[in-house]
Amino acid sequence: MTNCTPSSMRFSPLNRKKVEVNFNGGCITTDGGLLLIRETDKQLGLIKCLSKAIKDERHTGYVRHSVEQMLRQRVYGLAAGYEDVTDHDTLRKDLAFQIAVGKERELASSSTLSRFENNIDRSSLVAMSHALVEHFIQRHKQPPKELILDFDPTDNEIYGQQENRAYHGYYKHYCFLPLHVFCGKHLLVSMLRPSNIDGAKYSGAILKLLVKRFRQVWPKVNIIFRGDCAFGRKRILYWCENNGIQYVTGISGNKRLQELAKPLMQLAKEQYEKNSEKQRLFSEYQYSANSWKNSRRIVAKAEHHEHGTNLRFLVTNMSQPAQELYDDHYCPRGDMENGIKQLKLDLHSDRNSCSDFLANQFRLLLSSIAYTLITELQDLHLGSTQFKKSYCGTIRLKLFKIGAVILKNSRRIQVLLSSSCPYQKDFISAAESLVPT
Repeated sequence: MTNCTPSSMRFSPLNRKKVEVNFNGGCITTDGGLLLIRETDKQLGLIKCLSKAIKDERHTGYVRHSVEQMLRQRVYGLAAGYEDVTDHDTLRKDLAFQIAVGKERELASSSTLSRFENNIDRSSLVAMSHALVEHFIQRHKQPPKELILDFDPTDNEIYGQQENRAYHGYYKHYCFLPLHVFCGKHLLVSMLRPSNIDGAKYSGAILKLLVKRFRQVWPKVNIIFRGDCAFGRKRILYWCENNGIQYVTGISGNKRLQELAKPLMQLAKEQYEKNSEKQRLFSEYQYSANSWKNSRRIVAKAEHHEHGTNLRFLVTNMSQPAQELYDDHYCPRGDMENGIKQLKLDLHSDRNSCSDFLANQFRLLLSSIAYTLITELQDLHLGSTQFKKSYCGTIRLKLFKIGAVILKNSRRIQVLLSSSCPYQKDFISAAESLVPT
C-alpha cells in the first residue's frame, strides 16, 4: 500500500536555514498538564466511586479495560477537549493519557468506548446521579447554613434520528432539553429530557429528592429554590410552602399583573422623560391566579430607557425589600448560566450524537463529571493563582495543554514539560498543593 504521509515536510527557511518538519518526535504529548486532573481525581476518589455505580456484565475472561479505566479515559478526554470517542484511537497511545488513566499499555479503542457508552442502563445512570450528590455532601466539612438550588433548562441541538428527538418551537430546531441543577458553581444534577415537554418537567420530583437528602445530613440548613418563569408552577410553589422551602422564581406577566404594574411603568416613563436617564423602579403586590388556593407576593421591576419599557415579575415567599430581593437574591442565578455555557462550549455536554437516549444521558453525565473535577481543582488548588475564577476552557488551554516529552524506563517515568510554558508558576503552585513534598 502506498504511504501518502511524507517523511519530512519543508517550510519557509529561516536565515537561509532549512526548516524541516516530521512526525518522528517520539513520546511527545500536548496534554502534559493532565496530571493535575489525575491527582485531583485521586484525591477525591470521584471516578472510582462513580465507576462502582455502573453495572459491568462483561465476561471477566475477556476484559482488558475496566469500567473505572474507561470512565476515567472518557472523562479526562473531555477535560482535555476531545469530545469524540474516535479521538481515542490516537489518544490511547499517548503516554500522558496512559499515565493519567493509570495504565502502562494502550488504552481502550473508540469501538470499546462506544460499546461502553451504549451498554449503559437506567439504574446505573440513576446511581451515578446519586453519587454526584453524595460527593457534594461529602465535600462539606461543616454543615452549610444555606443552600440555594438553581434550576434551569437548556437546549442541546441534535442532528440525525436520535431516540426521543423532537422539534422545539422556541429554539426552532430539533433538540433535547436537559435540566441542570446547581448550588453555587457546584453541579448537582444533569438530566437529559426530550424537548416536547414542559420546561419544568421532573423539577418538582428532583427538588423533593434533593431536599430530603440534604435535610437528612443537615437538618437545620435553609434551602432556597430559584428559577426562571418555567419553574413558577403552582405544585412546586405549594410544595415549597408546605415544606419550609423559600423560593423566588420568575412568573409570566399576564394581563392582570400588567394592569397592576401600569402605574409603576407610567412613573418610570415620566421620570425617564424628565431626566433622560435609565429608570429602574420596583413595587410589589399580593396576587392570586385563578388556579391558586391563596395569594402570593409578586415583585415587579419596571425599567425604562431609550429602547422602551422592560417589565419583569417574580413570585416569592421571601421577605426582603423588593429591589434587594431582585438584585441580590434573584439576579445572581445568572451565574448558573455561565456554568451551563462551560458544560456546552468547553466540555461538549451537547454532543448527544448516540442513537440511544440512555447513551446520550451518559454522555451528558460524562461532561458533568469533567466539569466537577475541573471546578474542584480550581476551588481546592488554584485559589492562589490567576485561574481561581477562570472558565474550564481557560484552565484547559493554559494548564492542561502543555507540551511535554515523556521518558519511560523500568524504574521511573519523567514528564518533561515545555521550558517556555508561560504559566509555570501557577502549575507548580497547583502541583505542590495537590502533592505536597
